[in-house]
Amino acid sequence: MLTHTQIWKAIDQLAERHGLSPSGLAKRAGLDATTFNRSKRVTSDGRARWPSTESVAKILAATGANLDDFMHLVEGTRPSGHIPLIGLAQAGGGGYFDDAGFPVGGSWEEIDFPNVADGHAYALEISGDSMLPLYRDGDVVVVSPAAPIRRGDRVIVKTREGEVLAKELKRRTAKTVELRSLNPDHPDRSLQQTEIAFIARILWASQ
Repeated sequence: MLTHTQIWKAIDQLAERHGLSPSGLAKRAGLDATTFNRSKRVTSDGRARWPSTESVAKILAATGANLDDFMHLVEGTRPSGHIPLIGLAQAGGGGYFDDAGFPVGGSWEEIDFPNVADGHAYALEISGDSMLPLYRDGDVVVVSPAAPIRRGDRVIVKTREGEVLAKELKRRTAKTVELRSLNPDHPDRSLQQTEIAFIARILWASQ
């Protein structure tokens, strides 16, 4: 059964995918700018207010999405065979990930990559030679924020300062994360847990 929260979250994510606020999405669809405001989602007596079928149809038409796309957003999945892609260098900037390390925003490209169980998986394109010999400039790695991480796994780590690292997990404690460099010319790293925005496992890499 669809829930009130799922529907409104899907609308918010559709707006984010196109670099819009909920108000911006409403205006693009020819609706009143306040149509999707949070204050409109609950009545004055506390009852859940649902978006109209007409308003949903208009935002789908305005963004070029279809009902199947919208239902994937509602269910927290994505169409089979498509995952978002950005460059590793871009990933350090703001607006690409939420606090949980899931991809957000409308600036991602997409690539075909079937059979990814994690609906939040994404791809990063490697740039430079800091990850040789395992990953070369132009290689693509597929990352899963939801996959369990164990010692010896290759991981993507983003620090709160915006640095993005591809390393091997050497050791993880309640306070620190020790990372082994993939390139012997670059030093290993030890980070405090408080320095880390998120850490996610690399599932696959093009070679």
